[in-house]
Amino acid sequence: MSLFIDGKEYSSLHFTGLFGSGMSSTAQFCRWTGVEVSGSDRLTQSADTLDIKEKLEKAGCRLFKQDGSGITAATGAVVVSTAIEDDNADIRAARSRSIPIFHRSDVLAALVKTRRTVAIAGTSGKSTVAAMVFEFLTACGKSPSLITGASLISLEEAGLIGNAFLGESDILIIEADESDGSLVKYRPEVGVFLNISKDHKPINEVLELFTRLAGQTAYGIANANDELLRLPGIAMTFGDGPPARFKPEAIERVTPTVRFVLNGVRYELPQPGRHNLFNALAALCVCEYFGCSGAKLAKAVAEFKGVRRRFSVVTLKNGITVIDDFAHNPEKVKAAITTAKAMCRRVLAVFQPHGFGPTRFLKDDFIESFSASLTREDALFLLPIYYAGGTAQQDISSNDLARGIALRSIAVFTPEDRGECIGMLKEKALGGDAVLLMGARDPSLSSFAADIARALE
Repeated sequence: MSLFIDGKEYSSLHFTGLFGSGMSSTAQFCRWTGVEVSGSDRLTQSADTLDIKEKLEKAGCRLFKQDGSGITAATGAVVVSTAIEDDNADIRAARSRSIPIFHRSDVLAALVKTRRTVAIAGTSGKSTVAAMVFEFLTACGKSPSLITGASLISLEEAGLIGNAFLGESDILIIEADESDGSLVKYRPEVGVFLNISKDHKPINEVLELFTRLAGQTAYGIANANDELLRLPGIAMTFGDGPPARFKPEAIERVTPTVRFVLNGVRYELPQPGRHNLFNALAALCVCEYFGCSGAKLAKAVAEFKGVRRRFSVVTLKNGITVIDDFAHNPEKVKAAITTAKAMCRRVLAVFQPHGFGPTRFLKDDFIESFSASLTREDALFLLPIYYAGGTAQQDISSNDLARGIALRSIAVFTPEDRGECIGMLKEKALGGDAVLLMGARDPSLSSFAADIARALE
């Protein structure tokens, strides 16, 4: 089988940076639909990516070193993400052979055209809502497909990487990413707009992108609680107050689970936090559009297993709770800490900023977010900034964040490495505390969370 990208047919694609969550999900889907797929990644020899490597090869993807050797005369096109720089060996090899180079979003846009697509947009919650929509529609017999940026635990348990699935129907659920502006390439049947906050881009730029996507969407769904989401062509709104058309009659609790009544049906989601109430409402709004019934949905909501590294909780025998979370922007950090504080006596937050550019852009917002959500009883441990390679202006460090946060009377520490961080946690953690690990991009963070749990047990 082949795929039409930018008006031309391609039967072979090479993904540079294949282990990236968005890249691997798109590559798997292409392979499952009959496209020949190869790829490379600079982390092919890392123990943290061994599972992804094996599962991609099992799916039929051929892996190469990221040295240009995977680019041959048989390569139809090379696919890259925003993280891939122009001097990459695969890109040089493609240019020497005059092979087209596409952004991952171009491939995803081509797939969107072939399906009844649900595009989930928002600076927070995209992966969770995409997972919810997928699992809820699956439970209702709709057999959807999925291309997302995080691994669903239910799909992992089925032996998959977890961030993609090929269903039997023509429904496809994707994340519409605002970080690189690529979401404007999509023309989905259903567009869901969750929220707007400062993350990769200024809010006004994100709003402009969302406005364009809304104008290209047949049926728009937006969060009525976010005043910025007054977008053109919105057909349905969700929320917890009067402005929303799709809202619960009662909200019974938001921790340790979310329980609410909607259209006379009681739902209980086995994840905590007010943000997950809104995630569930957004997903259920999509399911109503596709004609799903309350009873089946209630069962699906109760059985939702969640997404890897989205507030993954392990409670140790000594009463310490270790939480692994993907939070990496100020709003997500605040939501994670607020949820953890509602469950535990105090929070020992561990944060690994990702990228020098994002940390510089969000410095003041991070300082405000940590200062507003932590108290004097809590503590914050700022690890060195995660650097994945490439050219970057390294003129900021975690110490710059720490100085601003310390001025707000928050106990903040800057361990030089993970070993020192674990040593500090062993000294400070007591029964009833939550150790909340937050960060993104780094594939070794889940292993680090496991190391923390073992050390504190």
